[in-house]
Amino acid sequence: MSSLRKHYSAGRIEERILAGIRAVGLNPEERLSPEELGALDHFHTGGMRASRELLHVARIRAEDRVLDIGAGLAGSARMLASAVGCRVDCIEMSPDYCAGAALLNRLTGLEDRIKVYQGSALDLPFPDASFDVVWMQNVGMNIADKRKLYEEIFRVLDRGGRFAFQEMASGNAAPSYFPLPWATDATDNFLVGAEAMRSILNGCGFSTELFEDTSDAHLSRGVANATSAAPGQLSLAVFVDNLAQKAANARRSLEEGQVRLVRGVFRKN
Repeated sequence: MSSLRKHYSAGRIEERILAGIRAVGLNPEERLSPEELGALDHFHTGGMRASRELLHVARIRAEDRVLDIGAGLAGSARMLASAVGCRVDCIEMSPDYCAGAALLNRLTGLEDRIKVYQGSALDLPFPDASFDVVWMQNVGMNIADKRKLYEEIFRVLDRGGRFAFQEMASGNAAPSYFPLPWATDATDNFLVGAEAMRSILNGCGFSTELFEDTSDAHLSRGVANATSAAPGQLSLAVFVDNLAQKAANARRSLEEGQVRLVRGVFRKN
């Protein structure tokens, strides 16, 4: 579980979402757009901009069946459903975040295109060959059993399906600056190197279509979704304690090469 994801009751998280929306002058009684909520609900490095870039390389179509693993508040799922017109199933371990995602789906009028399921990425509640695309952003660093994760993704993909992801990978030394956005301390951190990641994916039967290090690009424009937002703007601070410190530690870890940010599209042949 990412250190960005705090535990609240379903009612409490809905209260926090609505309070955050109203605090920046948005009206939850009127239909909101995924773009208006992007700084609040994209729980990953690079925020909504990174999601759009991943969408571009993943080449998702309206007819694709998409699964978003570790969906959080389903910000990426709403972006996909809105921009492409596809239907998206979400799997999220935290039941309170599932409740928050359902609320935001209603507020954006996208509840008919997005379904949210509570469950584990290591035991996906879907039949074999259910999806054309599996989408995942900044989730694997909290999962120790990478092979099981990738085997489950491979299982639920149809033949020819794509696994599109962005992920943190280990760099030239173990991370030494905590807390990080994905880890309160070293016990929460399950990074592997980029080549080890590719090797496990290939060993599970995937072929590589795209695999690139995007660390420098993200360093040039800031590595976090948000740090200290300007007044009148939504940010992850609605949910995240010590956000500025976590973002600063992530940037320093990238600058010193302790972690790397990678993006990939792998195909099930």
